[in-house]
This record gives sequence, C-alpha cells and structure tokens, in this order.
Amino acid sequence: MMHMVDEGFESFYNDEGFGPIVDTRPVPSHKLDHYRGKLPDRLLQYWRAYGFAGYGNGLFWMTDPDDYSEVLNAWLYGTNFHRKDKYYVIGRTAFGKLVVWGTKSGPSLTIATNMAMIFPSDKSDRIKDGYADSMISNWLAATRRSSLDEDDDDDCPLFERALKALGPLAEDEMYGFVPALGVGGPARLDHLKRVKAVEHLIFLAQLGDPKIMLDIVKEAKDRGLWK
Repeated sequence: MMHMVDEGFESFYNDEGFGPIVDTRPVPSHKLDHYRGKLPDRLLQYWRAYGFAGYGNGLFWMTDPDDYSEVLNAWLYGTNFHRKDKYYVIGRTAFGKLVVWGTKSGPSLTIATNMAMIFPSDKSDRIKDGYADSMISNWLAATRRSSLDEDDDDDCPLFERALKALGPLAEDEMYGFVPALGVGGPARLDHLKRVKAVEHLIFLAQLGDPKIMLDIVKEAKDRGLWK
C-alpha cells in the first residue's frame, strides 16, 4: 500500500482520483537541498516520496521547476511580476496551465497559457505567518479534475477524449491546440496534438502580452471588505 505523506495528498490521490502515479522521476538529494528554504518543506516531502510525476493519467504533473524556468521568464518578462519575487513552476496541467509558487508570496500565480491570462493571488501574509506547508497540503486537497481540464468550443471537457485519441503524455509533453487559440485556432479535439511542453509554452508566450486578471482578494482587502 502506498505511503501518504499527509491527509492533503491522500485526499488528492484517493478521494479525488488522481492516483495512481504515472511516469515518475526520482528527485536527487542535491535538488532537494537546492530548493530547501525556497519552496515549502511539505512540497519537498512530496518530491522525496513520489518524485516529479504525473497524476490523473497525466491530467496534472508535479514539475521540476528547473525545467520550466525559461517558460516562466517568457511569461512574466515585461509584467509587474518580473523580479518581484522568486517564482517557480510547481505544477502544470495536460493543457499547459501553470501553477506558480513565489518564495515570498506563496501560490500567487496561475498562468492559463492557452488564453494568455495570468491570475494573481498574493498570499504573502500567510507565508509570513508560517502557513506555507499547510497551504501546499490544502492546495492539493482542493484540486479537482474539472478545474484542470480544458473545454472545447461546445463547453465539453477534452482530456479523456484527447487521452483516447492521442494516447498518454510523456512527462515532457502536453496537448496543444494547433493552430493556437491565440491566433484564432478552434478549441476542438481534432485540433489537439501531442507537443513538447516547454517549446510549446514558450511559443505561446511569444504570441502577445498576457492579460493580468484582477486579484479579487487583494481588491476586497484594499476596499476594506476583507480582513
């Protein structure tokens, strides 16, 4: 029976159906040492226990931040986030949505690359109060398959159909729209291809400046509506 690091991972793995793990890569000790103090200890525990791996048949991937540093720079360069914090891609979906952790700001950015949108959610206060580990655990526990899937132009989820039509993804692949949605391509199954994730995500970043969406929590706090 597989060992569960905590209840958050157990909920993610069993209750939400993201198990079993696919295409795992062990994380060497020197990499764990490198990220200690930059990323939460709880995330490093996941890495040590499960490696960099895919979940939900490849719908979600827990990533090596080193693999996506160039991608992240391509998306953040020229925005207010560039150099504001030390950011790391800690996860991505089969369709290239990126989960980004900031050393000072926590799980503060989600980049919806197909739509060229960046969703900020600064959690600096909670990081200062020492909640980084619980935030990682709660993030996994709250993850739902439906939130990671991509819908087609008829609002129908694509992942299971893409998996059946195109086959499972390798750890360095994603399902990409060809032509990209950013240049007017349709969101349809017959326009999805298996592509190299890093190369495709950098290509998408070059199509134009991303839209920075409203940080709803920050806006509410600034208006005195949230304490």
